[in-house]
Amino acid sequence: MTTTLDIISDPICPWCFIGKVRLDRALEQRPNHPFEVRWLPFQLNPDMPHEGMDRAEYLETKFGGRDRAVQVYSHIEQEALSSGLEIDFGAIRRTPNTLDAHRLIHWAGIEGRQTLVANQLFHRYFLKGQDIGDAGNLLPLLPQLGMNFALRFPVAAGESEIPMTYSDQSVDSLAATDLQAIANAGAALALELNYAEDGTFELSGINPLMMGMIQG
Repeated sequence: MTTTLDIISDPICPWCFIGKVRLDRALEQRPNHPFEVRWLPFQLNPDMPHEGMDRAEYLETKFGGRDRAVQVYSHIEQEALSSGLEIDFGAIRRTPNTLDAHRLIHWAGIEGRQTLVANQLFHRYFLKGQDIGDAGNLLPLLPQLGMNFALRFPVAAGESEIPMTYSDQSVDSLAATDLQAIANAGAALALELNYAEDGTFELSGINPLMMGMIQG
């Protein structure tokens, strides 16, 4: 029986990237796992201007000053390194609005390429410092990943509507109630194991206990 593994994340969330790497390793150790991954949207910064903002300014505002921001991200960097990730935080100049990135992930789901796109967004933002809120950086992904080039128009024009955890009033949020509860709990990455007969078993975050459960 196939089990839906819902990943609720934002492609600019470093904990989501770290968690995804740990999840991938756990699944690799169980090649015959029953999970079918589905990506659902979550915005860390729902009020971010469409053009994004300077990252240093964003972090200092969010954490109450440069020293606190450095402290927080030093811890994140150590966790990333422990998972084999060398995130180039210095290369990230802007914190983007991720709505269009989520739209791209949504469209990718129609073509069965969600995980490919999500992985590319993580890598381009955290390892290359690309602004993934810029359509000019998003659109080249379509032909590279074998997606229908016609999808470039809805993404570029912001025409597709997808369920968002946090969103402005123009976006219809079908999953708002459930996702809001996860967001309020402070989850960087949440996994929902949906069993058709047994209901939904919900876990928050990527931790050793969870990895052991997935590995079986």
